[in-house]
Amino acid sequence: MIERQLWHPVIAGIHLRDAPQSVSLLGQDVVLWREHGHEGPHGVVHAWADRCPHRGAKLSLGRVLTHLHGARLECPYHGWQFAGDGAASQGHHGAPVSVGRCVHVPAAPAFEPPAAHCAQVFEAQERHGLVWVRLERPDLSQLPASLAQPPAFEPWDDPLWRQVVCGPYAVETSAPRLVENFLDLSHFGFVHEGWLGARSHAQVDTGRVDEDADGVHARECKAWQPRGYAGAEEGGWVAYRYEVPHPFAAILRKDAAEGDPVSNAIALFIRPDGPEACTAWFAMATLGDLSDDEELRAFQDAVFAQDKPIVESQQPRRLPIGKDGAIPEVHGPADRMSSAYRRYLARTGVSLGVC
Repeated sequence: MIERQLWHPVIAGIHLRDAPQSVSLLGQDVVLWREHGHEGPHGVVHAWADRCPHRGAKLSLGRVLTHLHGARLECPYHGWQFAGDGAASQGHHGAPVSVGRCVHVPAAPAFEPPAAHCAQVFEAQERHGLVWVRLERPDLSQLPASLAQPPAFEPWDDPLWRQVVCGPYAVETSAPRLVENFLDLSHFGFVHEGWLGARSHAQVDTGRVDEDADGVHARECKAWQPRGYAGAEEGGWVAYRYEVPHPFAAILRKDAAEGDPVSNAIALFIRPDGPEACTAWFAMATLGDLSDDEELRAFQDAVFAQDKPIVESQQPRRLPIGKDGAIPEVHGPADRMSSAYRRYLARTGVSLGVC
């Protein structure tokens, strides 16, 4: 399953603090916990199978311990302690032990746990305000090298841009359906009438769409909007750029035009919760927008609330990309970007959420 080799967002970083958290990724129960005072001001994140190897209790019901030789995760059932960072954690004789290995059994304190007494460890990292997890290392003979890391989102790494995470949004549809909705300019005048578009100005310009091994790219896409930016008093054409760098992620940018003091970049990052369910976050980066963070979140919440019932109504919930038995869908001139996205999914070999 190629999806197990991809990086997926699982939780907003601000929601992972002192206590371990339980999430599900591709049917795998995962415990997330943060080791403070290590690798930067926010510490390092760990992602392990949410199961103690002793008697199968959920490690997410336990607690994080600060120890002289490194942070540990304690099982709630018998108090077994499992090592965090392998460079700092030590066994009874002072030797470093691997991440996830049991280092203390309270019922038998003199017992030196063998290497087999170990939690299953997955790769984890923090990017764009989210914690990302990969369940399997990639086979680069199958997977493009660009997917060996979480998708890039340059404005998030630029200190001049203000960053806000919106979500999570639970949606009863497949992750690919949600990505395709994000790429669709022609629904603005109907689903978001008065906000992002108007029925009287429904025409769009799909611009130039390019495809390569690393994804899909669209330039000079244009849609008419009632207000080109927050301070505008009349409508105008707004230009967008789109990127699809990952099967379950997409990025748009609206750069400041003449008379427009605001530049915006929005990344849609999705956790596939199953073939017909997903959880989404929007990572927003802005230049020149005077709205406060809560106003930006409220606006994104309102826009997504308009999208949600529509995408959840689509049948089938799995995106048809031409596999055997798929219900055919017809296409129009404004669907060039979504058609390119469907071809990208087929090239990548994604099977989850498509038919």
